[in-house]
Amino acid sequence: MKKQILFPLIFGFMSTLAIAQVPSDVYRMEAVSRPKISPEGTWILYSQSKIDAAKDRSVSKLYMMSSDGKETITLTEQTKGVGNYQWSPDGKFISFLTKGKDEDNGSQVFLMDRRGGEGVQLTNIKGEINDYVWFNSGKKMIVVVKDFNYADTAKSKIRTPYEMNRYKFKQDNEGYLDNRKTHIYLFDLATKKLDTLTSGNYNEGDVAISPDDSMIAYVSNVSENPDKNSNIDLFLLSLTKGATPLQFTKFKGANNNPVFSPDNAKIAFLQSSSERNYDMYDIAQLGVYDLKSKALSIVSKNYDRAFSSIAWSKDGQSILSLIEDDRKQNLIQFNIQTQKPEQLTNEMGVYSSMDMNDKGDIVFMFANLETPNEIYSYQNKTTKRLTHLQDAFVASLKKGYHKGFQSTSSDGTLVSGILHLPDSGAKNLPLILFIHGGPVAQDDYAFDMTSRIYAAAGYAVANVNYRGSSGRGVAFTNAIYADWGNKEVIDIVGAADYLIKEGIADPNRLGIAGWSYGGILTNYTVAKDKRFKAGVSGAGSSLMMSVYGSDQYIAQYEEELGKPWENPKKWEALSYLFYKVKEIKAPVLFMASQADFNVPVIGAEQMYQAFKSEGIPTELIIYPNQNHGIRVPSYIVHRHNAHINWFNKYLK
Repeated sequence: MKKQILFPLIFGFMSTLAIAQVPSDVYRMEAVSRPKISPEGTWILYSQSKIDAAKDRSVSKLYMMSSDGKETITLTEQTKGVGNYQWSPDGKFISFLTKGKDEDNGSQVFLMDRRGGEGVQLTNIKGEINDYVWFNSGKKMIVVVKDFNYADTAKSKIRTPYEMNRYKFKQDNEGYLDNRKTHIYLFDLATKKLDTLTSGNYNEGDVAISPDDSMIAYVSNVSENPDKNSNIDLFLLSLTKGATPLQFTKFKGANNNPVFSPDNAKIAFLQSSSERNYDMYDIAQLGVYDLKSKALSIVSKNYDRAFSSIAWSKDGQSILSLIEDDRKQNLIQFNIQTQKPEQLTNEMGVYSSMDMNDKGDIVFMFANLETPNEIYSYQNKTTKRLTHLQDAFVASLKKGYHKGFQSTSSDGTLVSGILHLPDSGAKNLPLILFIHGGPVAQDDYAFDMTSRIYAAAGYAVANVNYRGSSGRGVAFTNAIYADWGNKEVIDIVGAADYLIKEGIADPNRLGIAGWSYGGILTNYTVAKDKRFKAGVSGAGSSLMMSVYGSDQYIAQYEEELGKPWENPKKWEALSYLFYKVKEIKAPVLFMASQADFNVPVIGAEQMYQAFKSEGIPTELIIYPNQNHGIRVPSYIVHRHNAHINWFNKYLK
């Protein structure tokens, strides 16, 4: 990597703003999600959730807001578990998924008149409806259905034994995997007739319908053993009798998210940058397929950023997309002829959940360091804030100080981060390096409740986008391929050194914490740098060979590291944090979720046991019946309090 001459710090953004004071503020914060603009552009659907502290759960409702933000109507008071809500093509009805009358059949499509009234069950399909797409005529739907699960039908409520024969047999949130398949069906709203469009031994999904309703595009992995790779190809199916699917991609990596152009002439899609069997570190490139010439091209090869939420411009000449770029996420318009991007927004914040109707009206969410997500519109190259749902919450909080920073690692690598302080004059504070998971993710200029809570407790809190993070291009992300716990630690330590040099962090009171890959990096860092006085490692692992077969990453391990019995030295090298446990001085609190199949509880248990064996101060917290992401509100508050108590004990 070419070294650059850099100033020690480049401020990306700084501001004084309010922050949360205590972990229990989690109960007061509301969340808005998934705005959907109506076909004529006059109304916006969105979901808003609040925490019911008495029931210890999050409760969401569906709302409809006028596109000027002046009028809001509550649509669902009694209906629970509303998901995948959409507008009918004429804008007169609202559809959504929720449990039907026969709950054993899984979620069903419901239809609600937007003028009022509760939703009416539209489908009664035996199986699990994962997705549905309206035809433009409004008379039919494509429904994507997973085969019915017969494992839990016994009247005794004793589940039948898990019987598995797949290469990949477990997945977080889903549990143990069976051989049920997911297929595509045509549903007629008037007759309630269901016609099978795909069948067989493969899964299909991610469906797009052409503007003239004559064909669909969808994705499927039809390799010899789909469990062993990330290959996904795109297929085109004419909706005429006897038509057979046309596979129009042959790329060994992943293709997905097909979108038909307004003139029915092209399909835009996303393609991974790598053809490896499994690649954690690739980015999504933009591809275009011409239906007439059958020519396919990747039009963004020279644009080293990942695409998401793609949509065609009205004239069919450009693609609109949200792009991650060094702590920001903004809207661009990418011309498929010139293969050049035009920046439509350039905010020190994060736009997300973009939705666009056929008229070109856009809605999305936006958050920055000052404000949690709110809904915005985009018209005539101008953004407009439509909601102020978080104003009262933000106004009630005490002020803190937040800024972007960049540090230079010992090998010359420029690394970006976010710093959170109790106030602008704070100096010589105990430092918590709070490290994101992924590793392919980024800490960004969005409202960060966790870091604010810890800063308000009297700490300097730094988020570090180490090598392996997204938002800096494929080379930066791919830098840690098969080399975990090396460059990332150099970058994390480099950020700490900079903050010490600037007088912000006390060199004698350094702490580090993280969840998932952030927990793994916590373990790596305390094993490499003895200056750290305390750590909190959540959902991490250290003895890497022991997680082979116990988590969901079997395809990644065998592609990136090789099989443990064929490449044991590599596996042992990546486990140095476990083998060097006697050299670790920092007390570490280990955390895990009991039902986590992403990074199983064994990772925390082993390190806790090793620390106990060596007499290093440690404790272990396990959250009952939680998957990788903790959902129970009281557990989230408990986790925050546990961090603060641990760091108060060892850093103050």
